[in-house]
Amino acid sequence: MIKKNILVINGPNLNLLGLREKNIYGVETLENIMDRIREEAGKIGFEVSFYQSNHEGGIIDSIHEARGKFDGIIINPGAYTHYSIAIRDAIKAVEIPTVEVHLSNVHAREEFRTKSVIAPVCMGQISGFGGGSYIAALYALREKFKNE
Repeated sequence: MIKKNILVINGPNLNLLGLREKNIYGVETLENIMDRIREEAGKIGFEVSFYQSNHEGGIIDSIHEARGKFDGIIINPGAYTHYSIAIRDAIKAVEIPTVEVHLSNVHAREEFRTKSVIAPVCMGQISGFGGGSYIAALYALREKFKNE
């Protein structure tokens, strides 16, 4: 299999992991999670790049710029999950296989968190496994690429 390039996008407030709401998001920092992703990606022959922004436009720009450069996207849109039609449209427009991830089990939280406007344009959604949600997304993309 040819080495695949994966873009991992993290949305608002994820830069505060390890500091905020530890009872929900745990104590692992975003840097720790990125290290884990990088290590696991290397084991399966993926190259990974990371982007984090608290701004919707930055996330949209990174998705647009991924076209022709990346084979897959893993995105944790944070709160944008529930209302960003613009991020949804960007994912749909670039036609890059995308997996939506969340650290917490969004379906076990407040009612508004159960609705994702992003998930319908993604391969799938993985939530509730902390940093492991990103690792599972790597393997979901690997399975997708096996069939190409």
